[in-house]
Amino acid sequence: MPAKFDGPLDNGKLDDINLESATWKPVRSSRWSFDVVRPQFLSSHLGSSKSHLRPTAWLDGLRGFAALLVYLHHNQLWAHDGFGNIVFENSFGYEGRHYFAALPFVRNFFSGGHFAVSIFFIISGYVLSVKPLSLIQNGQRHDAADNIASALFRRWVRLYIPVIGVTLTWVAFRHWTKMWMELPDLQNTFREELLNWYYMFKNFSFVFLTGEQWAFANVYHAHVWSIPIEFKGSIIIYTALLAFSRCTRNARLWCETSLIVYFLYIVDGWYGALFVSGMLLADLDLLAASNQLPRFLSMLENFKELIFFHLFIIGLYLGGVPSCDAPDLKQGLIGKSPGWIWLWKLKPQAVWEPKWFYLFWAALLVVSAVPRLPWLKRFFEMRFCQYLARISFALYLVHGPMIFLLADRLNAAAGLTREKHQEGIPGWVDKFPLPKKGPMGLELAFWGPQLIIFPVTLYLAEMVTKVFDEPSVKFAGWFYRTTLAPPSTIHKRARSSIS
Repeated sequence: MPAKFDGPLDNGKLDDINLESATWKPVRSSRWSFDVVRPQFLSSHLGSSKSHLRPTAWLDGLRGFAALLVYLHHNQLWAHDGFGNIVFENSFGYEGRHYFAALPFVRNFFSGGHFAVSIFFIISGYVLSVKPLSLIQNGQRHDAADNIASALFRRWVRLYIPVIGVTLTWVAFRHWTKMWMELPDLQNTFREELLNWYYMFKNFSFVFLTGEQWAFANVYHAHVWSIPIEFKGSIIIYTALLAFSRCTRNARLWCETSLIVYFLYIVDGWYGALFVSGMLLADLDLLAASNQLPRFLSMLENFKELIFFHLFIIGLYLGGVPSCDAPDLKQGLIGKSPGWIWLWKLKPQAVWEPKWFYLFWAALLVVSAVPRLPWLKRFFEMRFCQYLARISFALYLVHGPMIFLLADRLNAAAGLTREKHQEGIPGWVDKFPLPKKGPMGLELAFWGPQLIIFPVTLYLAEMVTKVFDEPSVKFAGWFYRTTLAPPSTIHKRARSSIS
């Protein structure tokens, strides 16, 4: 099972976890303290060198770049207030509005956050299943079952410890500083706040409740809404791996495909379709590496670059689906958008929120195309993308608080004001106004403050990675190892149950 890459925004690699050691030994505190405060993004060595890249480094880089798209999306929307939703998240030409940022393909850099989340979930399905599938394909089913057991045991701990750490730190910071932010009001005392946080978090962490997760996200961290979905998708993957572990190759591939169809066309399980499609891609890649692909796929080998280039272009277009659409079983906003009027007719009845249907296909086509287009694969293997991959989970967790704390003030100072700025931070409004001319989203008033906001956010993401993210991976592995029965005990129990 992957050691440090258990999810879409998780930090780490695809190496196996070492289960030999019985204890978890942290590094020396003096060196650890220095590493926490040392900004890596200012170093000339942002990531692994080309000579040390693994075959799946492109997957890490894609995840890191997708995290950057989420960062840009949320910063653009917040800086442009409500009008950002109208322009960035609708199609080019909708209601007579023609903005450069809304053009097909271009729009992915301004409102690509939803597209990025879909990519996260496919990558998760790929990474969670790639090691067990390799064992299953080699006939090592018992080892695959052990691997899945370890991964499932560690999964909740690995996902939720960083969320706990970041949200509690954020709550404490807000109570300590009393700084104004455009957020829900705090409780009167810190003790009351901790109790309120606990009552909401316990429901948030129980993923089988429906709707309760949003209460915690709305109050304490809007962007962690995807964490319960990540955990539910993980359970789908682990269950499917066990269920299909004794199937033949063709039967397993058909079962994976059938699950995707079920989640996407029969029930409203778009996230399940994304996770299982990642599992299917991992299965096909492993079969291709051992020359065991089904014959009809092997016949396309000589045309793969041509095929996947066009699939990549189609995926980028679909990734720009208008996202500001209320769930509607009729025509809805997408069906009235230029460039989407006919595509709307492809939406199945089961899908309640239309954008996720198109984002499923967009993410699937893009993720499957990247390793088959050498120039694109090299881009995601670049050091900066690998650096973003390492801090991607933390970047996802910290960029929201940084928008409320830092970006809001700097944007107001540069002239990108919001309605409540005069009431909450009047001293910041138009403090050093910058030009707001030019295409929307490319104004100097937006990008000028980003010269401060982006490096500070990266630095904070590095610290969260070192303080919460990486230790959560180590702690989850150590905790699992402490619960294991000695091998001799396991063998004795197995023999007694057989007799």
